[in-house]
Amino acid sequence: MGVIEAQRPIRIGVQIAPQHGSAAQLLDAAARMEDLGVDLVLGWDHFFPLTEPTRPGEHDGAHFEAFMLLAAMAERTSRVEFGPLVAATPFRNPDLLADMARTIDHISARDTGVGRFLLGLGAGWFAPDFDEYGYGTGAPGISGMGPVGQRLTAFEAAVPRILDRLPRLDPPPTRRIPILIGGAGERRTLRIVAEHADLWHAFGDEATLAHKSAVLAEHCRVVGRDPAQIERSTGTSVRGLGVDDPASAERLLAHGFTTFIVAISPPDLDDSAVRALLAWRDSNA
Repeated sequence: MGVIEAQRPIRIGVQIAPQHGSAAQLLDAAARMEDLGVDLVLGWDHFFPLTEPTRPGEHDGAHFEAFMLLAAMAERTSRVEFGPLVAATPFRNPDLLADMARTIDHISARDTGVGRFLLGLGAGWFAPDFDEYGYGTGAPGISGMGPVGQRLTAFEAAVPRILDRLPRLDPPPTRRIPILIGGAGERRTLRIVAEHADLWHAFGDEATLAHKSAVLAEHCRVVGRDPAQIERSTGTSVRGLGVDDPASAERLLAHGFTTFIVAISPPDLDDSAVRALLAWRDSNA
């Protein structure tokens, strides 16, 4: 399939890495980003920092658990959508994960009656998370993170369980919680995106993202879904991957990407790229 012209409004988000800072600093940053005008504030689901400063060969340093911090973020913000980018499904029973998402959704509704939580999902990829906390895919005879194929098999089973549990909770979520799926594997991950996701997030340069978007569109055709139903998202990671400049974002609109998320991290929490993208968004309004 060819180019997918953007039909959605441009949205700018920030991923605040919950590392190398205090909980108060991270929550203050979320409130500040909301005041700045971002549309989404996201975290991540790891147990150790992903970048220095750490001791050589070790994954240590200040770090906070994703969902407890997101619950606090529900109270500190009032407008933005927020959630994990992304929650690793091997770390929690899928039905429990649905219940956690529903609960934070209700907390975030406050006096409006409508929550703001979005649930980002992924298969997990950072080996220390699995090894140090004793998680695995559940595959017989395989401990720890295991091969990617086993993680994707577990992920394929977890996503429908989460989606099945959410509306059966009492009370149910305040709204249909949007599902974001992260990843770009062409054979399996993008098929899962086509089947279940409201949002898809991937990293890469312009050519790579354009190709992956076309592959996703083909998966949508196979499963009978309009590819325009899936919001396409990209941006940068704390490791420097991806796109964070307005010129690149402008070109990616032609391939259906309308949401751009910049990663920032303590200690400096540099928001200069966020501000540039916000100015670009507003100039396109």
